[in-house]
Amino acid sequence: MTELETLKKWIDESDNIVFFGGAGVSTESGIPDFRSTDGLYHQKYAYPPETILSHTFFRSKTEEFYKFYRDKMLYLDAEPNEAHKKLAEWEAQGKLRAVITQNIDGLHQKAGSKNVLELHGSVLRNYCENCGDFYNVEAVKNSEGVPKCTCGGIIKPDVVLYEEGLDNKTLTAAMHFIQEADVLIIGGTSLAVYPAAGLIDYYRGNKLVLVNKTPTPRDKMADLIVQGSIGEIFAGL
Repeated sequence: MTELETLKKWIDESDNIVFFGGAGVSTESGIPDFRSTDGLYHQKYAYPPETILSHTFFRSKTEEFYKFYRDKMLYLDAEPNEAHKKLAEWEAQGKLRAVITQNIDGLHQKAGSKNVLELHGSVLRNYCENCGDFYNVEAVKNSEGVPKCTCGGIIKPDVVLYEEGLDNKTLTAAMHFIQEADVLIIGGTSLAVYPAAGLIDYYRGNKLVLVNKTPTPRDKMADLIVQGSIGEIFAGL
């Protein structure tokens, strides 16, 4: 039996699948990956992207932060690919319990997924730091300089910047779903970013599937490895 056939069998037989995904799920929708060779980290800016996307930089050089953020972080025309669509389909069939994602683009919800745990937040949500009022992504994209609330406060995207902690409630829910999962599929992530990568240590089952284009530091832990394009692989399931 091929890897794909094994994966298909496990999915067909399960009604407790959890998917944990990273940047590779979004790159196939045209959103660049930070760490790939053609990703954001390898482009030339006055500061490296890690610096720009940090809490300190947001505080000290807010206008410069927003220049980069509008230019490089908002891909509002991106559409869900086959992986997003298949996950939404499994959820609708009662097979998939949760999507846990490191992505901030909202494409899982756009594809129809309901139970999406966004570890790093979402560009679609923005809040005034002063009064807490909500602003949609268009309000930020169409603003100039530093986006301000009607109360005068600075609007901040609801994304986890470097130096900021993950949301405890989201993290706890993700641990719970992973602990209880029958099949855990991990896709499109190098499993190099902590604390998110450490989440897979909570899995207790024997159907841990890694779907990625390249090897990961956790390949030895996997019960099944399927290498290749996640969109193409999911389209065949």
